[in-house]
Amino acid sequence: MLRSSQPLTGPNRKRCREDEMLLGTVLDEGERGFIIDTRSAQAAKQARMTGGGTEPKSSYPQWRRLHRPLERGRPLQESFIKLVEACNDTSINMDRWLSRLESCRWLSHVKAALSTACLAAQCMDREEASVLVHGAEGTDTTLLVTALAQVILDPSCRTLVGFQGLLEREWIQAGHPFHLRCARSAYSHARLKQEAPLFLLFLDCVWQLSRQFPFSLEFGERLLLTLFDNAYASAYGTFLCNNEKERRVGREVGTPQCHVKESTHSLWAWLNQPGERKKYLNPLYSPNALVIWPSVEPQSIQLWQGLFFRWIRSSQYLDEAWAEIQRLVQGN
Repeated sequence: MLRSSQPLTGPNRKRCREDEMLLGTVLDEGERGFIIDTRSAQAAKQARMTGGGTEPKSSYPQWRRLHRPLERGRPLQESFIKLVEACNDTSINMDRWLSRLESCRWLSHVKAALSTACLAAQCMDREEASVLVHGAEGTDTTLLVTALAQVILDPSCRTLVGFQGLLEREWIQAGHPFHLRCARSAYSHARLKQEAPLFLLFLDCVWQLSRQFPFSLEFGERLLLTLFDNAYASAYGTFLCNNEKERRVGREVGTPQCHVKESTHSLWAWLNQPGERKKYLNPLYSPNALVIWPSVEPQSIQLWQGLFFRWIRSSQYLDEAWAEIQRLVQGN
């Protein structure tokens, strides 16, 4: 699996021999690969006018391009805000609540993300083909798809340590702009242009996987909630800045150097302490070497109540039940 930003073909349909050679070396003679573009065909075409674009078939004859559009900017943020507002409104009846849930379209975004990740995984597992995933910059929906596909395909990514490594590799080192995307919460009246809950959408999709495959992930919901909290407000430096360069140097020339790794503590180091680690483990975990194929049918995608209702509904009884499960498992 490969990921990248969009090719800069531009309105004059420029070619890049180095890119063509690079992708050509990935495939042997007679093999084919798939390019999954997380933009619509129309959006990719419009991007050519500003210098971007997509791979022309004539220059990449062994690659088949598939468009699977995913929301990544203001529409996704507005969907998140509408969902939070609906979840906090306890005065409406059931019909009105279901109508608002549908109109915010959050679960549609979850379904689209899981469907695209499954497509990438199927190309690799069933077609035994190489896959290149990109959107525009390659730092948002691209990372969403590649990270989810690895959780689906690779059992090592479903362990506590492996999942941390996946986040470090696919989100932090690959340059997801956490500083811009997670600048405010859904409760803020500010509507910042660059804000979008892509990382939250990823965590929600992982929660859907954990619910459909309760024995296959070594970690539980508590880890996902902790990651969400730390992406927006954290005592650790793991999610600071927008990319690795900023974490070392700073956002602008002349500003003090950040040195995030030297100046802050790592969230991973905290989570992996023996006393903390056990809080995040799934007591029902049983290593599963198989690929996990989630259902994306409407009845299979559920609202993540543990997150979206956490401030208005007590989790006391669920916490007590979870503690009893842990006690019984440890007793055996």
